[in-house]
Amino acid sequence: MALIAPSLLSADFLNLERDIDMINNSEADWFHLDVMDGRFVPNITFGMPVIAAMKKKAKKPFDVHLMIVEPEKYIESFGKAGADILSIHIEASTHLHRNLQSIRANGMKAGVALNPHTPVEQLVDVINDIDVVCIMSVNPGFGGQQFIERTYDKIKRLKQLITESGAPTLIEIDGGVTLQNIEQLIAAGADVLVAGNTVFSSPDPQETIKRLKAAGK
Repeated sequence: MALIAPSLLSADFLNLERDIDMINNSEADWFHLDVMDGRFVPNITFGMPVIAAMKKKAKKPFDVHLMIVEPEKYIESFGKAGADILSIHIEASTHLHRNLQSIRANGMKAGVALNPHTPVEQLVDVINDIDVVCIMSVNPGFGGQQFIERTYDKIKRLKQLITESGAPTLIEIDGGVTLQNIEQLIAAGADVLVAGNTVFSSPDPQETIKRLKAAGK
């Protein structure tokens, strides 16, 4: 059964408590939080203080996606703020294996995110050290972008790598996930679906989460 992770990047920042309550009471599995620094991507979102405040209200795991340079400097801080899963970009991580070990040593599950142009084959030597691979199906930085169709082939290649390695790694898709493509994504091998605009721009976000969850069964 696929996991659904609504992205708080698309939530109403003036009503975060309300939207957190909605996710708490929905069939969603994780909260997805995009942290951007204005350097790795051309946008700035929220950091540790906001995550720590949200964590006090949230009742489900925090899946924190770091779109930042030098992520190794902040691993411990995000763990203390409440991250349960911490994903760093392979493109921003010179010493990926060391950073994955550090994430786990700080009590979190270790994730690696890949930009659309980055081949999954770059993960061959560390796949058994990764709990979640986050495939970006849009260019990182902003919500509401159009889904990149080549993502389906990328998921299949990653699934083959995971299977051949005997790794327990989950495949997460971030960007452009809708009620129209979720079944095809799951059929290709996706385990976790991040949904932002699809959830928060709908007239009934909780019902939309329910429909997404039903499609993943």
